[in-house]
Amino acid sequence: MSDIAINQVLAQMRSVQALAQGQAVSTPSGTESVSGGQFSNLLSQSVADVNSSMQASKAMTVAFERGDPSVSLAEVMITAQKASLQFTGMTEVRNKLLNAYQEVMNMPV
Repeated sequence: MSDIAINQVLAQMRSVQALAQGQAVSTPSGTESVSGGQFSNLLSQSVADVNSSMQASKAMTVAFERGDPSVSLAEVMITAQKASLQFTGMTEVRNKLLNAYQEVMNMPV
């Protein structure tokens, strides 16, 4: 995995963290703020990204198992760990959202 790919992943993580905290996100084209309608889009896009990462990991694993010389074991392992971390992170976000929803629903009115 190259330094560029690692920096892209770190930039994505920082922007998601800023969005979760309701802060403005700095993008290469400027600064954008987050509204409530964009949260669902962000969540949908995050799920789609995790899904595509899992599919890419599976495809790379299958290619390695078939003996594709262009796929190394290190690439397969890094891609699998990346997909696993993304899935774990998404699961934790889901759990936090469910806990927050349950707390709101249990509040006395």
